[in-house]
Amino acid sequence: MNGVVLISGNGSNLQSIIDNAKSIDLKICCVISNRTDAFGLKRATKVGIPCVALDETLFDSKLDFDQEIMKVIDNYQPGVIILAGYMRILSADFISKYFGKILNIHPSLLPKFPGLNTHQRAIEASEKKHGASVHFITEELDGGPVIAQEFVNIDSTDNAQTLAKKVLDKELVLYPKTIHWYTQGRLKLIDQNTATLDNRTL
Repeated sequence: MNGVVLISGNGSNLQSIIDNAKSIDLKICCVISNRTDAFGLKRATKVGIPCVALDETLFDSKLDFDQEIMKVIDNYQPGVIILAGYMRILSADFISKYFGKILNIHPSLLPKFPGLNTHQRAIEASEKKHGASVHFITEELDGGPVIAQEFVNIDSTDNAQTLAKKVLDKELVLYPKTIHWYTQGRLKLIDQNTATLDNRTL
């Protein structure tokens, strides 16, 4: 399945997807970044994946920026759009156009801790467990149906940095596995609140 990956930074999850692409039936057609200095662009270039970096500061609005991204995406006609550390909130027009095709990984056990600074927030809330969630994108921020999660224990010695490392290690395995379900045609978004795997509601 043709896929496009959207990034903003280092590209750790992107690298895991690149490394596993063949085994998860994915052809990464393009990597798109909203930051021209994102290290993930170098990861993609190194293996010959086309890259597009758009400077978000040059656009008048979120919608203008997203419309430019959509033009790039449509050149590749992807079956899936993968957000891998993409730090922009997508416009309603973008989500509507690609509804059911957009996957995201979030560093918390959704619905807990949507948004940013999830690791510190989990520690401050005295949580015993933390983790990562793969979900479909809908118009509610980090609120689309959760597909799969991985857990880590929060130890008394953990800080935001050590907890982030634990969670990232889980993400690097979880995301390719979940993307594979999608490329196999097993995973579907039915509506804003419902996803199915092998025709069973998640």
